[in-house]
Amino acid sequence: MIAIHNNLRNASFQKRWVKYCQENEIKFKLVDSFSNDIVEEVKECSAYMWHFHQQDEKDIVMAKQLLFALDHSGFNVFPNFKTAWHFDDKVGQKYLFESLGLNLVKTWVFYDVQTAHNWIKETSFPKVFKLRGGAGSQNVQLVDSKEKAYKLVKKAFSNGFPSYDNWGSLKERYRKWLLGKAPIKEVIKGLIRLARPPRYSEVMGKEISYIYFQEFIPNNDSDIRIIVIDGKAFGIKRMTRENDFRASGSGNIIYEKGAIDEIFVKAAFEVNKKLKAQCVACDFVYDEDKKPLLIEISYGFANAGYDDCPGFWDEELKWYEGKFNPYGWMVDLVLKQANEK
Repeated sequence: MIAIHNNLRNASFQKRWVKYCQENEIKFKLVDSFSNDIVEEVKECSAYMWHFHQQDEKDIVMAKQLLFALDHSGFNVFPNFKTAWHFDDKVGQKYLFESLGLNLVKTWVFYDVQTAHNWIKETSFPKVFKLRGGAGSQNVQLVDSKEKAYKLVKKAFSNGFPSYDNWGSLKERYRKWLLGKAPIKEVIKGLIRLARPPRYSEVMGKEISYIYFQEFIPNNDSDIRIIVIDGKAFGIKRMTRENDFRASGSGNIIYEKGAIDEIFVKAAFEVNKKLKAQCVACDFVYDEDKKPLLIEISYGFANAGYDDCPGFWDEELKWYEGKFNPYGWMVDLVLKQANEK
């Protein structure tokens, strides 16, 4: 029997896991992960699954701690430590990618003003500034001059940055509303959040005492996201916003198999061989020689953005046309891993 966190919101994996278990007569029970007795509650099960979210204040407080404590004890969980310790942490991912020798977009992180200033004096621009957390291109901006870089450094080592960009979020909601990709209530929600930031941002606090820059890779009108789960992969092509370099969260998605260069699929499989993750979503762009550069990774992804994928690849890059269920792959994987222990 599988224990599944009892949060069946539409955007969560949990709802899809439950449906798969029901359709395939797999025993499961819903559990409250915030219960003081949660460890005892899951012990009778063979596995425990929880799609925790980076914008849920309670998830931020204890999801990784619970999952990794169970994983440490030998209990089978999804996501496990190797899958999710680096989730929503671009700084941690920098060190992970470098340690594993992955072909990543060049990244710099500094922890004092003088070192950052010395680098700014010697480097060229533009560069990309990011905070360690944030999805959908939130907290990402192009730095086109040394002067702008100096200002960002000053802020990073004085007042810091809020983890939630209220003006940036409002502009993005308005952009999507104009394009017909979001209802007007999302714009209203963004207006309210100018005065009342979301609770999770208060939990996370200020981003302070570090500065993160990444190389700007020109001549990319899109990025490619490839998701790998248990020897299978699927992907999308995300076009950049109009007059913008950012692709993540643009809402402009191409699903056709022919739009995705299989060099990215191969690269994603190679990344996961080193990561040994249960599930990984890899974001890539081309370098100047048309080879894949890894930008960042995640274990989670928005369900609705992938329902229209027309098929998937196996590790031999054989294509399987038609609908598929990656959430079922996750359930099957944790059951297989539980049986192997």
